[in-house]
Amino acid sequence: MTNMDTARIRSVITKELRDYRRRRSIVAAMIILPVVFLIEPTLTVFVAPAGTNLQVPLLLLLLIPVVTPSTLAAYSIVGEREQGTLEPVLTTPLQREEFIIGKAAAIMIPTLALSYGVFAVFLAVVRLFATSAASRNVFHQGPVLLAVALLTPLLAGWAVIVGMAVSVRATEVRVAQQLGMVASFPPLLAVILLSLGVLHPSVRTALLFAGGLLLIDARAVPLVARMFDRERLITGNRAGGRPHGTRRRRHAG
Repeated sequence: MTNMDTARIRSVITKELRDYRRRRSIVAAMIILPVVFLIEPTLTVFVAPAGTNLQVPLLLLLLIPVVTPSTLAAYSIVGEREQGTLEPVLTTPLQREEFIIGKAAAIMIPTLALSYGVFAVFLAVVRLFATSAASRNVFHQGPVLLAVALLTPLLAGWAVIVGMAVSVRATEVRVAQQLGMVASFPPLLAVILLSLGVLHPSVRTALLFAGGLLLIDARAVPLVARMFDRERLITGNRAGGRPHGTRRRRHAG
Protein backbone atom coordinates (compact mmCIF):
# COMPACT_ATOMS: atom_id res chain seq x y z
CA MET A 1 0.00 0.00 0.00
CA THR A 2 2.76 2.40 -0.97
CA ASN A 3 2.83 5.44 -3.26
CA MET A 4 -0.86 6.11 -2.83
CA ASP A 5 -2.16 9.45 -4.06
CA THR A 6 -4.30 11.18 -1.43
CA ALA A 7 -5.82 13.40 -4.11
CA ARG A 8 -7.21 10.35 -5.91
CA ILE A 9 -8.55 8.98 -2.63
CA ARG A 10 -10.28 12.31 -1.94
CA SER A 11 -11.77 12.19 -5.43
CA VAL A 12 -13.28 8.76 -4.73
CA ILE A 13 -14.68 9.99 -1.41
CA THR A 14 -16.19 13.09 -3.03
CA LYS A 15 -17.74 11.03 -5.81
CA GLU A 16 -19.26 8.56 -3.36
CA LEU A 17 -20.72 11.24 -1.07
CA ARG A 18 -22.20 12.98 -4.12
CA ASP A 19 -23.78 9.71 -5.23
CA TYR A 20 -25.31 9.20 -1.79
CA ARG A 21 -27.13 12.51 -2.07
CA ARG A 22 -28.66 11.36 -5.36
CA ARG A 23 -29.78 8.01 -3.90
CA ARG A 24 -32.27 9.33 -1.37
CA SER A 25 -33.61 5.90 -0.48
CA ILE A 26 -30.20 4.89 0.88
CA VAL A 27 -29.88 8.14 2.83
CA ALA A 28 -33.36 7.65 4.29
CA ALA A 29 -32.54 4.07 5.35
CA MET A 30 -29.33 5.23 7.04
CA ILE A 31 -31.23 7.86 9.02
CA ILE A 32 -34.24 5.73 9.97
CA LEU A 33 -32.26 2.87 11.52
CA PRO A 34 -30.30 5.04 13.99
CA VAL A 35 -33.50 6.82 15.01
CA VAL A 36 -35.12 3.44 15.72
CA PHE A 37 -32.13 2.38 17.82
CA LEU A 38 -32.34 5.69 19.72
CA ILE A 39 -35.97 5.25 20.78
CA GLU A 40 -35.60 2.10 22.90
CA PRO A 41 -32.68 3.28 25.10
CA THR A 42 -34.32 6.67 25.60
CA LEU A 43 -37.66 5.18 26.65
CA THR A 44 -35.90 2.75 28.98
CA VAL A 45 -34.18 5.60 30.82
CA PHE A 46 -37.47 7.46 31.29
CA VAL A 47 -39.70 4.56 32.33
CA ALA A 48 -37.28 2.29 34.20
CA PRO A 49 -37.69 2.19 38.00
CA ALA A 50 -35.08 3.92 40.11
CA GLY A 51 -31.95 1.85 40.58
CA THR A 52 -32.34 -0.04 37.29
CA ASN A 53 -29.03 -0.94 35.66
CA LEU A 54 -28.87 1.16 32.47
CA GLN A 55 -25.89 -0.56 30.90
CA VAL A 56 -28.04 -2.41 28.38
CA PRO A 57 -29.68 0.71 26.83
CA LEU A 58 -26.26 2.26 26.39
CA LEU A 59 -24.80 -0.87 24.81
CA LEU A 60 -27.69 -1.03 22.34
CA LEU A 61 -26.29 2.16 20.79
CA LEU A 62 -23.37 0.04 19.56
CA LEU A 63 -25.74 -1.66 17.14
CA ILE A 64 -25.90 1.53 15.08
CA PRO A 65 -22.32 1.41 13.67
CA VAL A 66 -22.71 -2.32 12.96
CA VAL A 67 -26.03 -2.23 11.10
CA THR A 68 -26.01 1.23 9.48
CA PRO A 69 -23.09 0.79 7.02
CA SER A 70 -23.98 -2.74 5.92
CA THR A 71 -26.24 -1.65 3.05
CA LEU A 72 -23.79 0.90 1.68
CA ALA A 73 -20.81 -1.45 1.99
CA ALA A 74 -22.60 -4.33 0.29
CA TYR A 75 -23.75 -2.06 -2.54
CA SER A 76 -20.40 -0.28 -2.91
CA ILE A 77 -18.91 -2.42 -5.70
CA VAL A 78 -21.47 -4.93 -6.98
CA GLY A 79 -24.15 -2.23 -7.13
CA GLU A 80 -22.01 0.03 -9.29
CA ARG A 81 -21.11 -2.93 -11.46
CA GLU A 82 -24.80 -3.66 -12.07
CA GLN A 83 -25.48 -0.02 -12.95
CA GLY A 84 -22.50 0.15 -15.31
CA THR A 85 -20.80 2.99 -13.41
CA LEU A 86 -17.87 0.91 -12.16
CA GLU A 87 -16.03 0.32 -15.45
CA PRO A 88 -15.20 4.02 -16.16
CA VAL A 89 -13.61 4.26 -12.70
CA LEU A 90 -11.59 1.06 -13.04
CA THR A 91 -10.14 2.12 -16.40
CA THR A 92 -8.43 5.13 -14.75
CA PRO A 93 -4.94 4.97 -13.16
CA LEU A 94 -6.62 4.63 -9.76
CA GLN A 95 -4.86 1.97 -7.66
CA ARG A 96 -6.99 -0.72 -6.05
CA GLU A 97 -5.86 0.33 -2.55
CA GLU A 98 -6.87 3.93 -3.29
CA PHE A 99 -10.22 2.74 -4.58
CA ILE A 100 -10.91 0.54 -1.52
CA ILE A 101 -9.79 3.17 1.01
CA GLY A 102 -11.78 5.90 -0.71
CA LYS A 103 -14.91 3.74 -0.82
CA ALA A 104 -14.50 2.69 2.82
CA ALA A 105 -13.90 6.27 4.01
CA ALA A 106 -16.99 7.49 2.16
CA ILE A 107 -19.07 4.91 4.06
CA MET A 108 -17.38 5.59 7.39
CA ILE A 109 -17.99 9.36 7.31
CA PRO A 110 -21.82 9.29 7.41
CA THR A 111 -21.80 6.20 9.64
CA LEU A 112 -19.68 7.85 12.33
CA ALA A 113 -21.57 11.14 12.01
CA LEU A 114 -24.87 9.35 12.62
CA SER A 115 -23.53 7.06 15.36
CA TYR A 116 -21.89 9.79 17.43
CA GLY A 117 -24.75 12.18 16.64
CA VAL A 118 -27.33 9.74 18.03
CA PHE A 119 -25.09 9.10 21.05
CA ALA A 120 -24.83 12.85 21.72
CA VAL A 121 -28.61 13.32 21.33
CA PHE A 122 -29.24 10.46 23.76
CA LEU A 123 -26.93 11.94 26.41
CA ALA A 124 -28.37 15.44 25.91
CA VAL A 125 -31.96 14.21 26.27
CA VAL A 126 -31.06 12.27 29.42
CA ARG A 127 -29.25 15.26 30.93
CA LEU A 128 -32.02 17.74 30.13
CA PHE A 129 -35.22 15.77 30.67
CA ALA A 130 -34.58 12.62 32.74
CA THR A 131 -34.81 12.57 36.50
CA SER A 132 -31.65 13.39 38.41
CA ALA A 133 -31.37 9.78 39.60
CA ALA A 134 -31.66 8.37 36.06
CA SER A 135 -29.23 10.95 34.73
CA ARG A 136 -26.65 10.08 37.38
CA ASN A 137 -27.16 6.39 36.65
CA VAL A 138 -26.35 6.92 32.97
CA PHE A 139 -23.41 9.28 33.39
CA HIS A 140 -21.84 7.10 36.09
CA GLN A 141 -21.53 4.20 33.62
CA GLY A 142 -17.94 5.14 32.84
CA PRO A 143 -16.77 1.82 31.30
CA VAL A 144 -19.89 1.58 29.12
CA LEU A 145 -19.56 5.16 27.90
CA LEU A 146 -15.89 4.48 27.12
CA ALA A 147 -16.83 1.28 25.27
CA VAL A 148 -19.37 3.13 23.12
CA ALA A 149 -16.89 5.91 22.32
CA LEU A 150 -14.00 3.55 21.49
CA LEU A 151 -15.84 0.75 19.74
CA THR A 152 -18.11 2.82 17.48
CA PRO A 153 -15.48 3.50 14.75
CA LEU A 154 -13.96 0.02 15.11
CA LEU A 155 -17.29 -1.79 14.80
CA ALA A 156 -18.16 0.42 11.84
CA GLY A 157 -14.81 -0.44 10.28
CA TRP A 158 -15.50 -4.15 10.67
CA ALA A 159 -18.95 -3.81 9.08
CA VAL A 160 -17.57 -1.75 6.18
CA ILE A 161 -14.64 -4.08 5.47
CA VAL A 162 -16.76 -7.23 5.62
CA GLY A 163 -19.46 -5.66 3.48
CA MET A 164 -16.96 -4.56 0.85
CA ALA A 165 -15.28 -7.99 0.82
CA VAL A 166 -18.68 -9.53 0.11
CA SER A 167 -19.44 -6.87 -2.51
CA VAL A 168 -16.19 -7.60 -4.37
CA ARG A 169 -17.14 -11.26 -4.81
CA ALA A 170 -20.92 -11.08 -5.09
CA THR A 171 -22.75 -10.97 -8.41
CA GLU A 172 -26.04 -9.46 -7.15
CA VAL A 173 -26.76 -6.58 -4.78
CA ARG A 174 -29.42 -8.51 -2.84
CA VAL A 175 -27.07 -11.44 -2.20
CA ALA A 176 -24.29 -9.06 -1.12
CA GLN A 177 -26.58 -7.28 1.34
CA GLN A 178 -27.78 -10.55 2.87
CA LEU A 179 -24.25 -11.93 3.24
CA GLY A 180 -23.05 -8.61 4.63
CA MET A 181 -25.65 -8.74 7.38
CA VAL A 182 -24.72 -12.34 8.22
CA ALA A 183 -21.01 -11.49 8.33
CA SER A 184 -21.73 -8.68 10.83
CA PHE A 185 -22.98 -11.25 13.34
CA PRO A 186 -19.70 -11.62 15.36
CA PRO A 187 -19.65 -8.00 16.64
CA LEU A 188 -23.42 -8.17 17.16
CA LEU A 189 -22.87 -11.29 19.28
CA ALA A 190 -20.29 -9.45 21.38
CA VAL A 191 -22.73 -6.58 21.98
CA ILE A 192 -25.47 -9.05 22.93
CA LEU A 193 -23.16 -10.86 25.38
CA LEU A 194 -22.27 -7.54 26.98
CA SER A 195 -25.94 -6.60 27.20
CA LEU A 196 -26.85 -9.94 28.82
CA GLY A 197 -24.05 -9.66 31.35
CA VAL A 198 -22.12 -12.68 30.06
CA LEU A 199 -19.26 -10.27 29.44
CA HIS A 200 -18.91 -7.55 32.05
CA PRO A 201 -18.22 -4.01 30.78
CA SER A 202 -15.01 -2.58 32.24
CA VAL A 203 -12.26 -0.27 31.12
CA ARG A 204 -9.98 -3.29 30.58
CA THR A 205 -12.64 -5.13 28.54
CA ALA A 206 -13.29 -2.04 26.42
CA LEU A 207 -9.58 -1.51 25.73
CA LEU A 208 -8.93 -5.19 24.94
CA PHE A 209 -11.92 -5.43 22.62
CA ALA A 210 -10.96 -2.15 20.93
CA GLY A 211 -7.37 -3.32 20.44
CA GLY A 212 -8.50 -6.61 18.93
CA LEU A 213 -10.90 -4.89 16.51
CA LEU A 214 -8.23 -2.36 15.54
CA LEU A 215 -5.81 -5.17 14.68
CA ILE A 216 -8.45 -7.03 12.67
CA ASP A 217 -9.51 -3.89 10.77
CA ALA A 218 -5.93 -2.94 9.95
CA ARG A 219 -5.12 -6.40 8.57
CA ALA A 220 -8.41 -6.71 6.69
CA VAL A 221 -7.95 -3.64 4.46
CA PRO A 222 -5.01 -5.04 2.43
CA LEU A 223 -6.79 -8.40 2.31
CA VAL A 224 -9.85 -6.83 0.67
CA ALA A 225 -7.54 -4.95 -1.71
CA ARG A 226 -5.93 -8.24 -2.78
CA MET A 227 -9.40 -9.70 -3.43
CA PHE A 228 -10.06 -6.81 -5.81
CA ASP A 229 -9.60 -8.17 -9.34
CA ARG A 230 -9.95 -5.26 -11.76
CA GLU A 231 -10.26 -7.41 -14.91
CA ARG A 232 -12.84 -9.74 -13.37
CA LEU A 233 -14.99 -6.81 -12.28
CA ILE A 234 -14.90 -5.31 -15.77
CA THR A 235 -15.13 -8.41 -17.97
CA GLY A 236 -16.37 -11.11 -15.60
CA ASN A 237 -13.11 -13.08 -15.98
CA ARG A 238 -10.11 -13.40 -13.71
CA ALA A 239 -6.91 -11.65 -14.74
CA GLY A 240 -4.98 -13.97 -17.02
CA GLY A 241 -7.93 -16.34 -17.34
CA ARG A 242 -9.87 -17.42 -20.38
CA PRO A 243 -13.32 -16.04 -21.10
CA HIS A 244 -16.09 -18.24 -19.79
CA GLY A 245 -16.82 -21.11 -22.17
CA THR A 246 -13.56 -20.91 -24.17
CA ARG A 247 -12.22 -24.23 -22.91
CA ARG A 248 -15.53 -25.96 -23.61
CA ARG A 249 -15.60 -24.67 -27.18
CA ARG A 250 -12.05 -25.86 -27.79
CA HIS A 251 -12.89 -29.37 -26.61
CA ALA A 252 -16.00 -29.34 -28.78
CA GLY A 253 -13.86 -28.37 -31.76
